[in-house]
Amino acid sequence: MAENITSDISSISFDKFDPGLLISIAYTLVIAWAVVKISGFLLMRLSERAGQYRIAIAMMVPLLKIIVYAAALYLVIIQVIGPSLSLLVAFSGLFGAAIGFGLKDVFADILGGLVIIFERPFKIGDKITVGDSYGEVKDIGLRATRIITPDDSEVSIPNFFIFDKSVSSGNSGSMEMMTVTDIYISSDSDTEKAMRILKEAVISSRYVYITSNRPYKILTKNYPYFTGIRAKAYVNDLRYEFEFMSDITVRAWNEMKKNGICPPLVHKPDISVNEEVSGRIMADFFNGNDSVSLKRD
Repeated sequence: MAENITSDISSISFDKFDPGLLISIAYTLVIAWAVVKISGFLLMRLSERAGQYRIAIAMMVPLLKIIVYAAALYLVIIQVIGPSLSLLVAFSGLFGAAIGFGLKDVFADILGGLVIIFERPFKIGDKITVGDSYGEVKDIGLRATRIITPDDSEVSIPNFFIFDKSVSSGNSGSMEMMTVTDIYISSDSDTEKAMRILKEAVISSRYVYITSNRPYKILTKNYPYFTGIRAKAYVNDLRYEFEFMSDITVRAWNEMKKNGICPPLVHKPDISVNEEVSGRIMADFFNGNDSVSLKRD
């Protein structure tokens, strides 16, 4: 068997790469690229019009890429070495050697892309956090995942990250997403009234999404110099995340000011003690005193 495979490998000659074969390979790759681009464009346009099915339709794009490119690769291999089973086995061995020597990072990214597409830890259209990057997933490619950050920057992340980094998805394929809005008031303000005002701002927002499975919560926490009030609620479309938070904040503060609820006062630290200690340290230093006491007299 090994001798047959060796003879089959030796039978592959570069003389076989005539212009017609090269043109056929190029034609196959161009057609595959065009099918992926056109179909992906049409599917993404359709997803934008599909409402609640936007994310489900968008996830057909990476699956389409795999099918089309795998078919194109198979056709190219068949054109080069023919349908011989022994040649396919031999080519697979050479292919594995190439991966081991110089292309392991590339194929690690491709493998990560396959894991993302089939296991779906996140989907196109999700809001995810990977390391220091946060944004909406715009594309899951064979080698990298592209996200758009809130400041409209595009970040490309190699797909291998799925094996060694944690990924947080804010919506897990749903259109709605939990948002958290914090408001801070002075300690002497009426906390219960402030909570009622924030509650009204949340439930009356045009961006809010409230069901039995998607409830909202108004929480409070006391700090040394102020009180924090937190609203946890779902936005009806994750793309309106920041509009929702701004809407709640602006309308809540407008009503709080009418009811005498004030933001926290700015507490300036007492620096007189620090200045006194610093002056004594400098004086002792210039007087040659090695032992410096930080205790007040």
